[in-house]
Amino acid sequence: MPEQTLIAAAHAPGKIILFGEHAVVYGRPAIAVPLSDVRAYASVFPAKKCRVRALDLNRTVDVGAAADDDPFALIVRLLCAELGQPLPAWRLDVRSDIPIASGLGSGAAIATAIARALLAGFGAEMEPSRLSALVYEVEKLHHGTPSGIDNNVVVYERPIWFVRDQQPEFFSIGSPLHLLVADTGIPSPTRHTVAAVRQGWQANKSHYESLFDAIAEICHAARDAIRSGHAPALGQLMTQNQTLLSQIGVSSPELDRLCRAASVAGALGAKLSGGGGGGNMIALTKPENTDSIIKALKNAGAARTLQVTVS
Repeated sequence: MPEQTLIAAAHAPGKIILFGEHAVVYGRPAIAVPLSDVRAYASVFPAKKCRVRALDLNRTVDVGAAADDDPFALIVRLLCAELGQPLPAWRLDVRSDIPIASGLGSGAAIATAIARALLAGFGAEMEPSRLSALVYEVEKLHHGTPSGIDNNVVVYERPIWFVRDQQPEFFSIGSPLHLLVADTGIPSPTRHTVAAVRQGWQANKSHYESLFDAIAEICHAARDAIRSGHAPALGQLMTQNQTLLSQIGVSSPELDRLCRAASVAGALGAKLSGGGGGGNMIALTKPENTDSIIKALKNAGAARTLQVTVS
């Protein structure tokens, strides 16, 4: 069989957290939606031994010899163990449109794409809940103590209401959400900010618990606003959530500057999304204001912007 004969291919979306990041780790709800316009891809080819070639990183991983904390190797090993299969003599080429360490679910998307490509190669199927559980094990490498929201929204590719240790609840969107995602250009691995928040929580639990409770109230109100299609109310809630995230200590001067720029340019609301400390912010816009807000974000230092409609 020629080496470049494609055996199987698969992909998975990015994600964005609209509300509830960090508080979700402590049992409060969060709302997340898939970003279907940016995706991770995995393709399977025959090879002499099992390898993952991360094209964007110019890195090749020997799955059989890699360390236990290698995320590429881990998802392959977990999937094969789940199916009762030995490591196959395949090469998996992986690439992604999703910026790394910027709160868009790149780790979960890459792991999901690899797992789906392997499933297709083996001619096997897997329940989404089980696939999500396997991807969650990889998320632990990326985030330390992840909530589980990334693997769920990426695997199911539907807007979800998520509470840790509960089944995700899918819900409808009353009218399309027009979002701008702006990247600070500063990588910020989620595990670092998650660990910093945990240190703060351990030092002053009552203060942090009150902040998490306030974020939970915003999440409940936001779900109602999303369902009813009330964009102005949703924008106000985003801005309120950003204030609380700043008090938790996970914003940054760059994120604050982009949020202010979007608001001044006419956004209905803006907040960081994901771990914070860098990475991305999101702004809720009206279609007629989008171009001016993009210009304002670029002038405020955004490394890149992504226009997304969630419906």
